[in-house]
Amino acid sequence: MEKFKYSFDDKRYHTWNYHLKNKFNEKIFKVALDAGFDCPNRDGTVAYGGCTFCSVAGSGDFAGNRVDPIPVQFENIRSKMQSQKWKNGRYIAYFQSFTNTHAPLDVLKEKFEAALEIEGVVGLSIGTRPDCLPDDVVEYLSELNERTYLWVELGLQTAHEETSKLINRAHNLDCYMEGVAKLRKHNINICSHIINGLPGEDYDMMMETAETVARMDVQGIKIHLLHLLKGTPMIKQYEKGMLSFLSQEEYTDLIVDQLEILPPEMIIHRITGDGPIDQLIGPMWSTNKWSVLNGIDDTLKQRETFQGAKYKEDSNVGTRASIR
Repeated sequence: MEKFKYSFDDKRYHTWNYHLKNKFNEKIFKVALDAGFDCPNRDGTVAYGGCTFCSVAGSGDFAGNRVDPIPVQFENIRSKMQSQKWKNGRYIAYFQSFTNTHAPLDVLKEKFEAALEIEGVVGLSIGTRPDCLPDDVVEYLSELNERTYLWVELGLQTAHEETSKLINRAHNLDCYMEGVAKLRKHNINICSHIINGLPGEDYDMMMETAETVARMDVQGIKIHLLHLLKGTPMIKQYEKGMLSFLSQEEYTDLIVDQLEILPPEMIIHRITGDGPIDQLIGPMWSTNKWSVLNGIDDTLKQRETFQGAKYKEDSNVGTRASIR
């Protein structure tokens, strides 16, 4: 790998920031929205209760207020972000909360088109489930993909069916692969989400999940640290001793090992995160995001390694298509 050609700042992995800056030649903000949808894993369509780790906000704890129209949400979040971070740039509207294709097509169009009409919006990122991709929705996503910059984010979380059942994910790996195939048929960019630290999973299992994603025709990955939040069903599993938190050192070493086996061109959308501090039960070290990120960077340097260092191209399933 050339000297970290996927980063402007000598990070040893293919950063989301690098990809966006190369594509748009300016800073791009991701504005998290709540379109008011439910989840088929909560409303009884496929199950009840939701994934055991999922918050009452449907994992959209930093998104807009669902009672507000999309333009109002967008402006509120945009203003807050720019007052705290950057002043200039354009935007990706991120439909984050719950399942953002779990509604009739006309409702989806109303929400997504409202976001695209906002000045400065250059694209959409749509978080959903692989079992919520009916043909008419996929056709509409294909149309969107032709006229805007589009990502669909799919929650895999784990490659292991025993864990899937434990966290009440309510879809299996075959369903996930079918969802990927549906989207890739239309050249739609996919970002797979995985979670490190799920109940019952050891190092080998978490590495196997990363290896599973490495073999898929997906263009990006979000690697999450499990956050145990107040009010989630996982609290009961924690109280029964079914869950123990990774230490920061364990997480750092695991992330570096996972990065090594991912394809070098796969975009790393996230390698850590932070839950709402007033809702967080653990691990508390995760609240110092910069310490986590710097620790990962330092470990990559100390090992003299980088994303893709141990990736085996011949293990890939099919041909990995380029990113739009």
